[in-house]
Amino acid sequence: MEFRFTAEEEAFRQEVRQFLDQELPPNWEEQFDTETEEGFGGYSEFARAFQRKLAQRRWLALPWPPEYGGLGATIMQQVIYNEEMAYRRAPTGFNMGVAWVGPALMLYGTEEQKRRFLPKIASGEEIWCTLYSEPGAGSDLAALQTRAVLEGDYWVINGQKIWTSQAHQAHWGWLAARTDPDAPKHKGISTFVVPMDAPGITIQPLINMAGQHGFNQVFFDNVRIPRDYLVGEVNRGWYQVAVALDFERSSISGVARAQRFLDDLVQFAREEGVTRGRPQVRAKLADMAIEVEVGRYLSYRVASLQQAGQIPNYEASVAKLYSSELDQRLARAGMQLLGLYGQLHPRSKWTRLRGRVERNYLVSVASTIGGGTSEIMRNVIAGRGLGLPRA
Repeated sequence: MEFRFTAEEEAFRQEVRQFLDQELPPNWEEQFDTETEEGFGGYSEFARAFQRKLAQRRWLALPWPPEYGGLGATIMQQVIYNEEMAYRRAPTGFNMGVAWVGPALMLYGTEEQKRRFLPKIASGEEIWCTLYSEPGAGSDLAALQTRAVLEGDYWVINGQKIWTSQAHQAHWGWLAARTDPDAPKHKGISTFVVPMDAPGITIQPLINMAGQHGFNQVFFDNVRIPRDYLVGEVNRGWYQVAVALDFERSSISGVARAQRFLDDLVQFAREEGVTRGRPQVRAKLADMAIEVEVGRYLSYRVASLQQAGQIPNYEASVAKLYSSELDQRLARAGMQLLGLYGQLHPRSKWTRLRGRVERNYLVSVASTIGGGTSEIMRNVIAGRGLGLPRA
């Protein structure tokens, strides 16, 4: 592993930082309330304007080929971009269209599908959600039961999806549905593009324990979509989903957010003098700094493998597992450092650090569940990394 970035990569990092200095006004987070529903999802008026500026630079779809609206960036450039944006808490939103839908369409979509969807993803005009998980199919995604049946020129969809991020704001959904109920579970799934305003779709909010609306459950009741909304080969959807999920899996954004949160805690400790006469506090902050640095290099390791043309498997699971559990440890450290102030809501007039400790403490509970549970990550590491036998 090379521990230094190239001169070109460092120049790109400086370009991103200069852009952020220019486009994010001082104390911008205090001017724009991220506690509103739109602000939380990264789709406030300010966030959308910011994302349009990213699109103008072709940064919104940075790793995509130029002919599809990107810059053909390397894996390391994408890592740098994600790291800098996350550290500055830039309102980029989580663009599933760029992360999964676009790459899958490039690989498996028809030319008509590419012309229709890719430009509007790259420009930020259309928001996408991912319709994968179901009440009985989370970690074991291949157990999904939502059905898509071909009737003439239309697919008729029935079923339920859950934990669908930003479904209430999305224009389109990327759907995995069962098209052959008699085939082995991994071999009877297909993927589709679905307009989220189609008749028969019902979206219900799922409010998290921090009172935020990001997740939803989505019901399909005889939803009819055109036959050509199928993407790729019928019954090969599982493999297409697996390939799409392999794009940039370093977890660097989580580590960068952890670094920023730790920096906030250190600044608070200095300004409030809470470390004077309390060596245990200084030791705790030092421990967290070491943990963040470990997480950073685990993420860089994944990116280095991808840059070399290799597919990180258990390495990506190690980075994800470590990053999500670091998130929880750091949230607990923040709560211990701030004491009762750490429990205050961001809108309290007595709050410190704009209430981020309270937010992080509550939201981090889900860190070891979303994107693959810690238990599943450990199973992947044990089987594919350590070669241990399956139980």
